[in-house]
Amino acid sequence: MKPKVLVSDKLSETAVQIFRDRGIDVTFDPAIGKDKEKLLEVIGDYDGLAIRSATKVSAKVLDHAPNLKVIGRAGIGVDNIEIPAASKKGVIVMNTPFGNSITTAEHAIAMMLAVARQIPEASASTHAGKWEKSRFMGVELTAKTLGVIGAGNIGSIVIERAHGLKMKVIAYDPFLSEERADQIGVEKVELEELFARSDFITFHVPLTDKTKNILSAEAIAKLKPGVRIVNCARGGLVDEAALAEALKSGHVAGAAFDVFAVEPATESPLFNLPNVVVTPHLGASTTEAQENVALQVAEQMSDYLLTGAVTNALNMPSVTAEEAKVMGPWVKLAEHLGAFVGQMTDEPIKAINILYNGVVSEMNTAALNAAAVAGVMKATNPDVNMVSAPLIAKDRGIDITTTTQGKTGVFDAYIKLTVVTDERERSIAGTVFSDGKPRFIQIKGITIDAEIGRHMLYTTNEDVPGIIGALGNTMGENGVNIANFTLGRSDRGKDAIALLYVDDPIPEPVITKLAATGLFQSIRPLSFDVA
Repeated sequence: MKPKVLVSDKLSETAVQIFRDRGIDVTFDPAIGKDKEKLLEVIGDYDGLAIRSATKVSAKVLDHAPNLKVIGRAGIGVDNIEIPAASKKGVIVMNTPFGNSITTAEHAIAMMLAVARQIPEASASTHAGKWEKSRFMGVELTAKTLGVIGAGNIGSIVIERAHGLKMKVIAYDPFLSEERADQIGVEKVELEELFARSDFITFHVPLTDKTKNILSAEAIAKLKPGVRIVNCARGGLVDEAALAEALKSGHVAGAAFDVFAVEPATESPLFNLPNVVVTPHLGASTTEAQENVALQVAEQMSDYLLTGAVTNALNMPSVTAEEAKVMGPWVKLAEHLGAFVGQMTDEPIKAINILYNGVVSEMNTAALNAAAVAGVMKATNPDVNMVSAPLIAKDRGIDITTTTQGKTGVFDAYIKLTVVTDERERSIAGTVFSDGKPRFIQIKGITIDAEIGRHMLYTTNEDVPGIIGALGNTMGENGVNIANFTLGRSDRGKDAIALLYVDDPIPEPVITKLAATGLFQSIRPLSFDVA
């Protein structure tokens, strides 16, 4: 059956056609995004939802969307999506953070030029029939120092453009390496030094707890006198009231803002100040950018629904289409390992430790972790998936650790998963054979070679004669067909295990008969999603 996608906001027809060309059943109805009741009525029929900013994806909407797998936001801002609720429902949330990078960077440069030369005020004055040439004395950008806060994708484009304007550029970004700073030709400095040296300051960071009011009243007092401030990133990065006072006093010579703490911004302390340029969040508002983000979100959502590739997800590790092809069997193995220990563990889990050995250690282990944790969590919550599992584990206080190491032993690669509780540690390891099929290769430290089937039976016992006969006879007498039978032991007469792959679920009376033999320490029927 074809995946179904609802486009509930205005998206270009070219983007909608991408869904069709990729074999997806798409409904394009921008009116739905503004009709909450209609959205609630229809969303249950769709696997994907493509939106801009008009559609509000609340927890209530998600509750009405049992089939929804992915939400794609054409643009960078996701304030209209309740991401924690989506994560708990196992719905991937994607955006397109790079589709409007050039447009946003260009707007920041335009705003910087506008405030440097007082262009809006001069334009209004001239339109009014005045000729106030001496009133609008500007400053040059050449040789001025530009302080860039955030040297990521957009910030680096601004830096490149500023070099073209012959500005000296310094940057504050905790994640900027010295090598990358050299590459983009910027001097990396601490925040206080940037405040003290900059003639212009521009922001290109997201709004987080750490960046909120990064330009506070206290920080404004440390600014170089005569500085001009540009914010085309996110409202809330600057204390607008404190900045307004600094603008009135002349300590700050000018400001240019495209974003505000509260939007839509119908009032702000910055409004109606003669040395302030303001625009209504136009950073991404160009024809090219709107088309780019629409095309990107259509491609990203199609890739995920058709191939499992995850790009620009905000609540799950990204997996490229190439990675999805190579990692598919390993993702399935990780989930099977988690499912085994999840079904075997009855007491609360304190920690999940995952070891990657050999070539698998060089893969996308974040995605593999998500699959393994999902396998564990499904034992108690069948609706969990790779998106929601890490969040559920965190809510339960489960500590998840990852270890990678080079090849050891006979296998080119393997994954070992260990679950820790107050009572015990339980571990299992597996690998993927050349045929692409996952296999269990070790349980409780005992070496095995077990094919994984939908219905299985796991037993532990002391290594004594009669185990194979007891299992075989009991299954045969009760019409349970064994597809594969694997045995292993730690040593002669010591701990032993058996893992049976059977065609159908094992009836409870069969488990009772096996227990009655007195040969087994534990008997556990298991099930795995092998589709």
